[in-house]
Amino acid sequence: MKKSTLFAKLPDYVSTPDGMAIDAEGNLILACPNYAIPSMPGCILKIDRNKNIRKWFDVPVHEETGLASPMGIAFGPDGDLYICDNQGWPNKPELIRRGRILRVRMAGDTIVKTTVVARNMEHPNGMRIRDGYIYVTQSTLELVKDPSGKMVSCVYRFRLNDENIDITNTLQDPNILATFLTQNPDDQYGVDGIEFDRNGDLLVGNFGDGAVYRIQFNEDLSVKSNELWVQDKENLESTDGMVMDRDGNLYIADFCANAIAKVTPDGTVSRLCQNGDTDGLNGELDEPGEPILWNGRLVVSCFDTVTNDLVINTAHELPATLAEIEL
Repeated sequence: MKKSTLFAKLPDYVSTPDGMAIDAEGNLILACPNYAIPSMPGCILKIDRNKNIRKWFDVPVHEETGLASPMGIAFGPDGDLYICDNQGWPNKPELIRRGRILRVRMAGDTIVKTTVVARNMEHPNGMRIRDGYIYVTQSTLELVKDPSGKMVSCVYRFRLNDENIDITNTLQDPNILATFLTQNPDDQYGVDGIEFDRNGDLLVGNFGDGAVYRIQFNEDLSVKSNELWVQDKENLESTDGMVMDRDGNLYIADFCANAIAKVTPDGTVSRLCQNGDTDGLNGELDEPGEPILWNGRLVVSCFDTVTNDLVINTAHELPATLAEIEL
């Protein structure tokens, strides 16, 4: 099993790091919702190849709530940055179903245009962009009541140029691509991590079940199948962010277990790295939220915000950190 090391200690205006992307110049872009200290604005950081870290911009706030909480991010083909603004985490009643998908156009370090792609989302989380569409995991759909009483979640799909789509968070939303049911009674939290494989299939992680589903498409991009691909309770407790390498290996942030799992193309799951409860200051995994492949290494954001009976993490500490694993 590999050992993670410290990639970076983050500036004092960051308390919770999360989603990541790589820009056209090869910079690592990091979204910071800063849930641990809500007075900190949600912001986007830019990290260059020499690990120089700076704030790129504060995410434009919601006109009613005055907040922005960026989680999953992805670049469109024109360089615009798309952002999951997850307003309602963790279940603040006054913010629930105020989430947005934002499209931000930058000129250097200046925001020149902000477009709201979709609004009133309950829990937008992970994001990928492919073939003119934005795919977004929504981890809870509390208004949808399954007969089993278990949590329903879904993947939404939007066109890159969509604007001001009013989401109802019900099965009446035409932008819902696929729905999921979380079976684990102890962790009723739905889909989170999302990634495309080399065949163009969409892989979706059901967090609470520690399971990965594979969605295959017809030629018109309608759903051909949505089937369980991987579930290994010994080596994968939870599925937060995930990323695939060129060889088809999938790396998953196992949030609850302070671990990174590796899934080979044949579906075999192993633990690449794991540690116990930690402050992360020496590079240990401290509630890993999302991994990304960058310059030959796996960089992992340490969310370090949730403390409950389902996770190893017992406290939030500063400074926030990113870990790295040599591959």
